Amino acid sequence: MATRLGRLLCSTIVILTLCAASFAQLSVVVSFGPPPLPVYVQPPCPADGYIWTPGYWAYDPDFGDYYWVPGTWVLAPQIGFLWTPGWWGWGGEGFIFHEGFWGPVVGFYGGINYGFGYFGHGYEGGRWENDHFYYNRAVNNVNVTNIHNVYNTTVINNTTVNRVSYNGGNGGITARPTSQEEAAAREKHVPPVAAQTQQVQTARSNPQLRVSANHGKPPIAATPTPGAFQAREVVPAKQAGGPYTPPPSRAAAQSKPNTQAERPEANTARPSTAVHPNELPPIPRPPAPNTGNAEQDQKYQQQQEQLRAQQAQERQKLQQQQEQEHQQLAKQQADAARQQQIEQQHRQQTQQLQQQHQQQQEQLARQQQQQMQARQQQAHASQSQPPKPKP
Repeated sequence: MATRLGRLLCSTIVILTLCAASFAQLSVVVSFGPPPLPVYVQPPCPADGYIWTPGYWAYDPDFGDYYWVPGTWVLAPQIGFLWTPGWWGWGGEGFIFHEGFWGPVVGFYGGINYGFGYFGHGYEGGRWENDHFYYNRAVNNVNVTNIHNVYNTTVINNTTVNRVSYNGGNGGITARPTSQEEAAAREKHVPPVAAQTQQVQTARSNPQLRVSANHGKPPIAATPTPGAFQAREVVPAKQAGGPYTPPPSRAAAQSKPNTQAERPEANTARPSTAVHPNELPPIPRPPAPNTGNAEQDQKYQQQQEQLRAQQAQERQKLQQQQEQEHQQLAKQQADAARQQQIEQQHRQQTQQLQQQHQQQQEQLARQQQQQMQARQQQAHASQSQPPKPKP
């Protein structure tokens, strides 16, 4: 029971970011397809219970560019759940990203060969047995000194080996879902957990992960755990998956909203144009935590509300300071050049405050995530201990 509650924490804890409640979740339709998948190796599995989630290309409509979301090991949100990777597919007018999900059965992921057990259909990287995940060493990087739930089964991959990262359209994979994969999408499943959302947000904020900068060979191809972009175990891409030539005018190929699908990558911070704090979006009030532990939920809720109240006070203080400066300019009958200079200073102050608040919320989210993972591992370790012999 403790293990189940521990894993449930991973799926319910909310990452607190300024943008999370400020922008609607919208997918996009992109007129040109993503680059080929880069070639990289898998970092070692950090601990028992983690499942590999492969890297993929996401799209940033603000820059009209694809960026690489590194593959990473993620603690399964629930015993028995497996990961179905997200995938790009041709939708008639452009490419649409289909979000991945967790569930008891692996669903359709476009027939994309992501490697490491995800060879186009199903998952050959491991299986659940008696509430423990067993890793296939033939396709996973697992240290048997630390992880003993392993087996070794050679996988015969009949799929044509290529690095194509999308289904349909010109040059895309032509695979279609099986009846079992279609049923998996209708069965009980949950969206990406908070740690995976953190991985996407961190990737999007790194300019070096944009294909325009790395030319299909990202410097961070995989991380040992979500958000660990500076860890020693970070893996760079060995090489690009193939040549890639985006449209000469990306502005002409910009995305357009697609309200029929949701994509967390589209739900990220935009550059602020606010000059004064009262022009900023409202400080988001995150949903009440629901980890299954009432005492822990209350603690998380108090931390969130305390930070929100502190940030509201800091906004009010800066707003009052800037209004006083406006009054002084009026008394001095300052010329237009001086007024413009002050407004530029106000814009810089406001943007710095907004960035500071976003960093504070992300830091709180990471702290709560780390606490949650530590409790999960403790619960899992206690569950794995053999019963003491009776005297």
